Amino acid sequence: MDSGDNTSTTSCQFCGEAFSLSEDDEDGNLPRVLLCAHIYCTSCLLSLHHHGVIRCPECEVESTLPEGGVFGLQKDSRIIGLIYTSKMNRMKRCDRSRNRKKPKISPSKDVKADTEGPEQPADVEKITLVDEALERAAESHAALENIHETLTDGLAEQLRSEKARLEAEIKQAADKASHAVQKWKDVQLSQLTQLEAEFSSSQSEVSCVQKRMKALEIAMQMAREVRRVPTLEQYCTLDKVVETLQAPVHKQLYDMKCITMGSGMSCVFRSECLNQSLVMSLKMEDGVPKQLSESPPKDHQPSDSSRKSPKGRNRNCVSPEPDQESPGAISSPSRGSNRSDPGAPDVIQEELSIEGQEKAPPPTGPELANDKWRVQRRRTSVSFGKRNVTQWVVVSHVVNPSHFYVRYVAEKRDSDFISKKINHFCCGDGCSFTSCDAVEIGSLVFVKREEGLWFRARLVEVFQGGCVEAVKVCPVTQLASVRVFFLDSGLGKRLAIEREEETAESSLKAVNDRLRKVGEGMKVELSYFVPQAVRCSLKDLVPYDLTKGWSKEAQLEFLSVVGSAAVEMRLLGQDRDSLMVDLRKTPMNQSRDVPISIREYLVFIEVARFYCPVKLSRKPLLYYPPKYPKINTERNAVVSHINNPADFYIQLVDNMEFVLLSAKLQDCYGATTVTEADDLSIYCPDIEQACVARYKDTLWYRAQVIGHPGGRKVEVQYIDFGNKKVVSVSDLRKIKDEFFALPSRAVHCCLSDLIPPDGKRWSDACSHRFIGLAHQKLVTIVATGQVPKAEPLPVKLFESPLNGPLVNIAELLVREQLASFKEGLQSWDAGEESVIWDSPLELGLSTDAQEQNVSGEQSEEPLEFHPQLKLHPQLKLPDRLKDLKVRVSHVNSPSSFYVQFTQHDAQLHRMCELVKEEVELTEPEHLEWKEDEFCAALINGVWERGRICSHVAPEDSAEVMRCDHGNKVKLHVSNLRTLPLSLTGSLALECSLTDIRPAGGRSIWTATACDLISFYLTGASAVVTIKELTDERPVPVTLFCSNKMGQSISIADFLASEGLALRERKPRDAAIQKSKEADAQSPVSETQTDGSDGDEKQTPAAPSAAPFSSVVSTPKPARRTIMSAEKVKTSSYGPPELPCLGHIQISVSAVGEDGLIYTRTQNQEGQLEQLRERIQQSMKTLPRQKPYTWKSVQGCAVIGPDMLWYRGTLLEVLGGHVKVQYVDSGLVENIPVVHVYPMLLCDDVPQLCMPCKLHSINPVGGRWQQDAVALLREMLLNRCVDMRVTELPSDLRGPLTVELFLNGLSLNRILCHHEHASMDQTVSAQKGQSEMSPALLLDDWSINIKDLRGPEEPMLGPFIYPDPPQVGEQFQVRVKHLWTPNVLFLWPSEGTAEVDGETLDEALTRINANISALQRLSNFRQGGPCLAEYSDGKFYRARVIRFCSVEPVEVLVRHVDFGSDDTLPTRKLRQMPAELLRFPSPALKVRVAGFKAPSVSSQEDVLPYSPAWSMKAAMEMIDMLHGNITASVVAREPELTVLLYDEDEELVHLPLVSSGLAEFE
Repeated sequence: MDSGDNTSTTSCQFCGEAFSLSEDDEDGNLPRVLLCAHIYCTSCLLSLHHHGVIRCPECEVESTLPEGGVFGLQKDSRIIGLIYTSKMNRMKRCDRSRNRKKPKISPSKDVKADTEGPEQPADVEKITLVDEALERAAESHAALENIHETLTDGLAEQLRSEKARLEAEIKQAADKASHAVQKWKDVQLSQLTQLEAEFSSSQSEVSCVQKRMKALEIAMQMAREVRRVPTLEQYCTLDKVVETLQAPVHKQLYDMKCITMGSGMSCVFRSECLNQSLVMSLKMEDGVPKQLSESPPKDHQPSDSSRKSPKGRNRNCVSPEPDQESPGAISSPSRGSNRSDPGAPDVIQEELSIEGQEKAPPPTGPELANDKWRVQRRRTSVSFGKRNVTQWVVVSHVVNPSHFYVRYVAEKRDSDFISKKINHFCCGDGCSFTSCDAVEIGSLVFVKREEGLWFRARLVEVFQGGCVEAVKVCPVTQLASVRVFFLDSGLGKRLAIEREEETAESSLKAVNDRLRKVGEGMKVELSYFVPQAVRCSLKDLVPYDLTKGWSKEAQLEFLSVVGSAAVEMRLLGQDRDSLMVDLRKTPMNQSRDVPISIREYLVFIEVARFYCPVKLSRKPLLYYPPKYPKINTERNAVVSHINNPADFYIQLVDNMEFVLLSAKLQDCYGATTVTEADDLSIYCPDIEQACVARYKDTLWYRAQVIGHPGGRKVEVQYIDFGNKKVVSVSDLRKIKDEFFALPSRAVHCCLSDLIPPDGKRWSDACSHRFIGLAHQKLVTIVATGQVPKAEPLPVKLFESPLNGPLVNIAELLVREQLASFKEGLQSWDAGEESVIWDSPLELGLSTDAQEQNVSGEQSEEPLEFHPQLKLHPQLKLPDRLKDLKVRVSHVNSPSSFYVQFTQHDAQLHRMCELVKEEVELTEPEHLEWKEDEFCAALINGVWERGRICSHVAPEDSAEVMRCDHGNKVKLHVSNLRTLPLSLTGSLALECSLTDIRPAGGRSIWTATACDLISFYLTGASAVVTIKELTDERPVPVTLFCSNKMGQSISIADFLASEGLALRERKPRDAAIQKSKEADAQSPVSETQTDGSDGDEKQTPAAPSAAPFSSVVSTPKPARRTIMSAEKVKTSSYGPPELPCLGHIQISVSAVGEDGLIYTRTQNQEGQLEQLRERIQQSMKTLPRQKPYTWKSVQGCAVIGPDMLWYRGTLLEVLGGHVKVQYVDSGLVENIPVVHVYPMLLCDDVPQLCMPCKLHSINPVGGRWQQDAVALLREMLLNRCVDMRVTELPSDLRGPLTVELFLNGLSLNRILCHHEHASMDQTVSAQKGQSEMSPALLLDDWSINIKDLRGPEEPMLGPFIYPDPPQVGEQFQVRVKHLWTPNVLFLWPSEGTAEVDGETLDEALTRINANISALQRLSNFRQGGPCLAEYSDGKFYRARVIRFCSVEPVEVLVRHVDFGSDDTLPTRKLRQMPAELLRFPSPALKVRVAGFKAPSVSSQEDVLPYSPAWSMKAAMEMIDMLHGNITASVVAREPELTVLLYDEDEELVHLPLVSSGLAEFE
């Protein structure tokens, strides 16, 4: 038995040899596993491997061998175990057979042998066989007893645990329901305060009586005063007073009946809807059985996972009820069971139907919205005339948010009854049409849907055969199509009457297959049931873009959020035949969730908007406010977030509950499943709504919504930290009630009695300094006063060092002149107002002594600018070039950064005020801004000075450099104004770090170096020393900045220590001592502080002025030496020799970023070769490198990357690099200064390349984009092309205006085809001439080409496509190509067309055998037939689609017999013989019904031509389409639509839907 069962398992499938184990003298033939999981023996694998790779014989997947080769592959332990078990069984059988053959020596056996005689061996064998069977049966019985005991105990434990769990869930659900009822009661009782508004008539009567009483009281008081003092009569009209006093009171004038009227409101208990409501809220659901324990029961072996479960037991695989509108709907009953009541809102008969392409049905009449019968039947409910009525409905059809249809859940029973009655009535022939009948518009008919059910509908349009327009009445036999409106779903659809023959009988049969007439008796019965579909519209909602109307996205979003479940509908009014409503989707599993308003959701996602404001009906639940510290009490805190010294947040650290809160938040929201995440998702967040938001560290924190910036994003504030952030709505979750227990942790604070230096706004330097001192650090705070909750709490902030007293941070900012105390308060030392404390940036020197030393030469400019001082718009450097305090405003790289001198802060502030005064009241000017032109720019609400970086046209955006900061911004021209000449200039200095160069042998700084220095320096305070003061920019400087320990470090040393820069080597002979004049211009003050008494003594730098007293002089550093730059001046190389107007042959050498094309003629190519030899012969050695001033250098010599000499033109100096253009090729590069020399090479030879610009073409956007330049370089570089010179420049160095042709194709046309440019319509005089290929104009040869032309390619007709199968037809198919998972190309398995006794395959085989006889394809018309080579080397029928590329020329074709597309060169295309057109194409392009792409997908790899589908879905669909597939046609128009079934007669797409890779249609 064992050998028989394992023969196929223990033998190799490739060679058939049995696997064998390793013996003592043999290696064995072991089974080994390839990467594709196929198993072969070692011998076969040794013969199959080739160069370390084995191709699997079955699936052809290549497996790379490990280090040990074939013997290193993994062995299959399962097969080895089977072999070993089989071997042991054979050994046992051998032992048993030996034991049977041994003689029996027992006395009893001998006696028995004597009595039985010769029959002893047979009896012994039978007895042995029975013994073995009994032994095996005993083992089986014991195993069954063990299994029975395990199952019995498990069943008892299963029943006990499930019963306990369900009891707990039922109690929990009942508690939630009780809580919901109590909550509803509280809400209704709270709204009783507004009951007064219901008695408006009583209130008006009360107000009238109050006015009359007040007038009477005034008249009585006036009469008493006149009676007491008669002289007062002259000050009043006594007659009117008396008239008022005597006026009678008539009760008839006041409506006393108003107080007897009630409000009309009542609260009733609707017992008839009690069961309905309970079913909607409480229900027992069937779900997927969950495993009760992680491991199987004891002594229980798991069954084979590949075993199929019985039908009907796996509820997880049961598909939901199909959509009635889906072409793939089937009428077979669902195999899943549902215990919920049929009246529950989530169980409906008809799903949503989308008919976006169908024409919207006309209004269905007021009877659908305000039907008297419907009101009469539901009189126990609330009438339609009242507002704010709540109903449970199901959306049945959606045209757009302003036009959709709903059905009441309460009428579900009526709907089922109507459906059964109609289908029962239509089963007979009594309702069939006869040849004498006619149909007319507005009549009631029964219509058969795709799923085989009949529904009542009304005819909207009737089309008669042969008529284009609709008719009112049409005989049944001449009916072509009708448009019907389904009264119970709201769907409008057009039905085509398809008849097999043009006879009366065939027409009548086709009509009766789709339509049935409604008799008078049936009309009477149906009149008791009103139409189920009610037309509705979302109130006060209009499209987001009124000019385009409702978008498809709005319809899809509406459908996605509503779904097929019951929703809550609130009636807000009625407009003609539509109910004005609002739909609210309430999750059924969480009673505390706030319902989602569909209107607000559509407005939030920006597919709709309100045309009138909507007030929220309830206030959101808010957090508890934070607990403020007591006044004048020290508390430890951590500064969590800082905006500026007057706006920051702290966290008190004496409460450990917040640490547990963070852990609970991560446990609750970090480990949620997909279902739980959907339940907690927020679709439409409100302002001030409490939520949980994800931060950039992927952790969850408590937050509150504070703004709606748009784009499905919200601005939130993290209430435990204070910072704000704009996040996506997908990063928000609903907050659970348990997380409201703790109050907000972040306390809003401000530094007490501290104001900005200018009293207006805090500077960036102050904010950055404050952040460096306190952010995320443990500090001590003292609250100084009490303020309202909306204002920040004034506190004093103290640093908490490990050793030493507390340091007041406010006083620290005042010392650094970054802030000031309020008026009446003094700093930390009021007695020393002139002393300035400075940060440790002075390289070990005392600031106070330095300021005393240079006080006679220059004083620091005060913080407040005095008008009597002269304002300098242009930066003027101080006389002292050493140790200048600056602020780094912008960093590009170590070779280019901008600094602002702190002594010019007041000037900078005053300059902004002057610019604002000049341009604030001016209007935008329509100017054409030019490059390097000064302007006034409005940046972040502040007017600043700027400079245009590039030429811009009006109504465009401009790139502007901020003159006083150095960075560049993009602004619209409306934010620019003309700047007066008196205000032009800059207060920012561009600098470059000296003595360093980029690491790694690079010529430019790496992005890492630039990002690192920008991160540390932007906005930081620093000290610079200018090494050389020239007019060139950037200025070489050394830069020092303080670290966290307060130590002053060199930024150049820092970059070198990080490995991002290298030190520049300086030759000793180039170092020259500074002269005495230079020392006088840059004096260095050295001070020494006595540590005992604090007195500071000054030591001048000059030795002659140093007093020899008791002061001990400190060691002086070596005197700084710099290399003096040699001033040199060179001229430019001569301009190129320009060609004449007309056509010439040129070669393209370079294409610039600005779109200029640099070309050389054939003559210039020869001159270039001679020039190169001449230059290399003249330059035998390198010139001596010296520091030069590059200001006056134009022409230069360059050492290229190939270490050869080239001629160049200097364009720009970039620190340690220069931008150079090669004059003989036009190429532009950034080259280190050491490779450039200010000298001319062969200056007698002019420039050998000509810049050219294209004629009569305008680039998109006014300038050539990067992709356009890349295309030009791909097509033109190092290529010889035809050029027609149309215009010569006035400047000999300017660009020529030309037209270029590539193989006769105009380059202008190619650029326009790729949408990189457009033709200039103003230049059209010589358009026809310019488009002519210049190759035709070069020579005029009279050549006789007779008999030289080959035979012309015949013009073939289109392919023949078979008629699509009829609706309902089923046939076997083979899938040939998959475009998307629901768009396929199929071959019917049966029936192969033959022409003249030959099939298409036989004809293609015959033609491929002699393919060389066919000519190459020469006519590439779109849709033209051809033969295209496939990857197997054979040619198949195809048709041309379009050209894909020009260089090389490639054509996109489609194989008509398979459906696949391929991009091929022209050499792989052949002219197709006409005989192949007689064969019809067997491939059918179909759409698979029943499923669609998922609305939300988590897959990253998607199909590039259809991003809605993932690559995984396509691969899964391909795997499911192998085998026997049956197709069933469900529709032929507008495209062939089928359902695909597998071998088990199940839909092939169901596993795709269950895995989440698709969803039901």
